[in-house]
Amino acid sequence: MNKVTVPQGYRPILNSYETQLAIGMIKRLFADVLSGQLNLRRVSAPLFLEASTGLNDDLNGVERPVSFDIKATGTQAQVVHSLAKWKRQALKDYGFQTGSGLYTDMNAIRRDEDLDNLHSIYVDQWDWERIMEKEERNLEYLKETVRKIVFSVCETEKSLHSMYPALNQLPLVDPEITFITTQELEDCYPNLTAKERENAFAREHHTVFLMQIGGKLKSGGAHDGRAPDYDDWTLNGDLLFWNDTLQQAYEVSSMGIRVSPESLDQQLTLAGCEERRELPFHKALLNGELPYTIGGGIGQSRLCMLLLGSSHIGEVQCSVWDDETKRICAEAGIPLL
Repeated sequence: MNKVTVPQGYRPILNSYETQLAIGMIKRLFADVLSGQLNLRRVSAPLFLEASTGLNDDLNGVERPVSFDIKATGTQAQVVHSLAKWKRQALKDYGFQTGSGLYTDMNAIRRDEDLDNLHSIYVDQWDWERIMEKEERNLEYLKETVRKIVFSVCETEKSLHSMYPALNQLPLVDPEITFITTQELEDCYPNLTAKERENAFAREHHTVFLMQIGGKLKSGGAHDGRAPDYDDWTLNGDLLFWNDTLQQAYEVSSMGIRVSPESLDQQLTLAGCEERRELPFHKALLNGELPYTIGGGIGQSRLCMLLLGSSHIGEVQCSVWDDETKRICAEAGIPLL
């Protein structure tokens, strides 16, 4: 289902050329600040992976990857959904040490995505991963990492506003983070849907880290889907900001402390994904051969939208849109790249 919302009286703050320059500035600045905060080094990343490795991200488990056969190898490849599992293997292969990590510019195709103001079939994000000690697998370590990411967003915003004073009409990102679990959120708003809960809470608290995504709530369902083989469902979360342009909660990052051999074993069973135990990545993890890590993805177009006050993701990235979306945006003066 495709849906476009046009905010009343919306007009882009920057013109098309200024927007292009600002996008480049945001991407450079944020990557520099984030890598300094988390001690990350940039690496190159694959656009596609062999399906047999089990390294592609399965997202909610229902999305179809873009697949093709490789003539030279006789194998099947998949365009990545994200690099959640690949990064952990790369940390080991590249010889990273505890306390350091990597980030990369990840480009993905998610062909089953419903199109709206925030969703495109093209996904661009900073995928990052950092090696940690086993003893650091706790809530406080997760929260401290979230604080460093929000700090990176705020520092990028300051520099952007100094370069483009017209953006000062936008409300600043709130550096104060409210942490809440999905169960606590459901308890606050038992009669609302998951998305409505996020909107209600973010409207009041502005910058929110919503924790423990993937497991079942007391009501019987999960707040949202999460693959069982990368995040630990008790030590993960989504970073949400209040988007003043769209008047809704706005996810910029999904992240978490990654599964240990024990939590992977448990979550594969809970998710009914026992067959994955035989894949190379999962075997290595269950055997304790991979480092303990924390990591996530931070949407590049999502961050640009937020900091530029854009109403549609097509204003900050090139993608393919249905005719109705193009018509509505053209009539509303929303420039799609």
